Amino acid sequence: MQSEWLYIGLFLLVGIFIPVAAIVISALLGPKKPNPIKQSTYECGMETVGVNWVQFKAPYYIFALIFLIFDVETVFLFPWAIALNQSQPGVLGVFVAVEGVIFILILLAGLVYAWRKGALEWM
Repeated sequence: MQSEWLYIGLFLLVGIFIPVAAIVISALLGPKKPNPIKQSTYECGMETVGVNWVQFKAPYYIFALIFLIFDVETVFLFPWAIALNQSQPGVLGVFVAVEGVIFILILLAGLVYAWRKGALEWM
């Protein structure tokens, strides 16, 4: 029981120490005599002339979000499949298998919905 709280305390200390150390090091090693050039945000390339607003095509963004969703769901399915393979047959194994099938059916319904809406068409 003590070791569990020790790990939590250690993670808490490290989680506080790293950002505070980054801020302190930045303050110590940062620019000492600020001027507009040193204070400006670093951007690669040349300064823009005129309006720098560019219309972004939404289908690319939606396609990327759908890919990300299904990619993350695959990451969730992999440990489930490993655990199902190693579990003993019985009630828990059947319950876990049914839950996995329901999860896959929900994903399949989302895929069909996105397909019918035309979100998977690359323009």
